[in-house]
Formats: sequence, structure tokens, C-alpha cells
Amino acid sequence: MPDSVAERISLFRSQLEKRRFDDESLRILEMVLVSKDVKSLLSVRWSLRELMRSEILHVIKEMSDKTIEQKLSVIDFFVRAFALAGDIKSCLTWRYEALVLREHKSTNHPWLQVSYEEWLNFAEISLDNGFYSIAVKGCEYALLSVQSNDIEDTQMVLKIKKLKNVAMSLIASQSVRAQTAEYLQKKRTQQDKSYSLQSTNTQCLASFLFRNGIKKRNMRKLHEFQNMQQRASES
Repeated sequence: MPDSVAERISLFRSQLEKRRFDDESLRILEMVLVSKDVKSLLSVRWSLRELMRSEILHVIKEMSDKTIEQKLSVIDFFVRAFALAGDIKSCLTWRYEALVLREHKSTNHPWLQVSYEEWLNFAEISLDNGFYSIAVKGCEYALLSVQSNDIEDTQMVLKIKKLKNVAMSLIASQSVRAQTAEYLQKKRTQQDKSYSLQSTNTQCLASFLFRNGIKKRNMRKLHEFQNMQQRASES
């Protein structure tokens, strides 16, 4: 195993480029993430996340002619890899994509059907991690699963609906906070402009008064000089 972090990252990148989506590649990823230096670890995680986000898009495009099992296997690899790298958003996003893919293919492949328990578990994890919109989608799929399978579990339905309502209220709360923050920012900007204009006007007024004062003083001096000259000529 390479010793330096750079060598380990290079090896992990090589595994992805060779399309080796297996446990060995995940072990290499784990080795990359072993670091006692917090600053270095954050930098490494950022690099790995960017690498995997870019790579999975290329891989998915390449897999248009692959079987559903192969596609799910690759997505599962990246879900686990994102989880190791601490990229919860990408982890949940691609887990959601895998569940939806299974759901859509379950018509011809019944064994792929996603149970309402799986959808509910996904929704709960999404909610716990602050991804409320994804949690709502998970709840909606869970309810559809209950209805389509004629499952008579009133308590479960109520639980799913309650979870969905919580997620939706949190989305609304986020929207209110965002709108409030936007309003306060706009108000501060307007106040700054008003202060700047007031300051400019004050400076202009002060400058005018200063120049006008000098002009009056000079005129007074001129009149005094002219009076002195007149008195001197008369004497």
C-alpha cells in the first residue's frame, strides 16, 4: 500500500478509471481518509468528493446498455464511497436514484420493488440529516407502496404522513428564514445607500458653506482695502 496520501488518492483514482467498483477500492478509499491532521483531512475529503461526483456522472452515461443489476451495483458502490468521504448529500441523492430506479423497473422485475419500510427508513435518514425535500419524496413513495400493496396498517400510514408533514413544515420554515434574511439584507443595502447619499449631501453642503464663507471673507477684506485707499486719497 502506498505511504503518502497523494499516492493513495492517485491509486483510488486509478481504480475508478479502471472501473473497479469493489471492496478493494473502498478499502483504498478508507486508507486515504486515515489522517490525524484535521486540516489535511478536510482538504483530502473535498478532493475525493469532487473526484467521485465527476466520475459517477461519466460512469452512469457509460452504463446505458448495462443490466439493471450492474447499474445498481455501481450506484451502491458510490453510495458507500460518498458515505465514507462524509458527503451525506451525494450519498442520499444517489441512494434515492437507486430506489427510484428499482421502483421503475419493478414492473418487469418484481424482486426489485422497494418496500414501504425501505422508503420510510430513507425518509427518516434524510430528515435527520436536514434534507427535507428528499424526505418528503421518500414519504410519498412509502405511501404509494402501502396503497399499491393494499397494506392495512393505519398506524404506519399515520406515521408516514406525520413524518411528511414534519418535513414540509421544516421546508416552509427554511423558506421563511431565507425570505427574512433576504429582506434584512435588502434593507441593510438600502440603509447603506441612504447613509452614503446623506453623507455625500452633507459633504457637498459643508463644502458649499466653506467656499461661501471664504468668498464672503475675501469680499470683506476687499471692501476694507478699498476704504483704506479712499481715506488715504482724501487725506
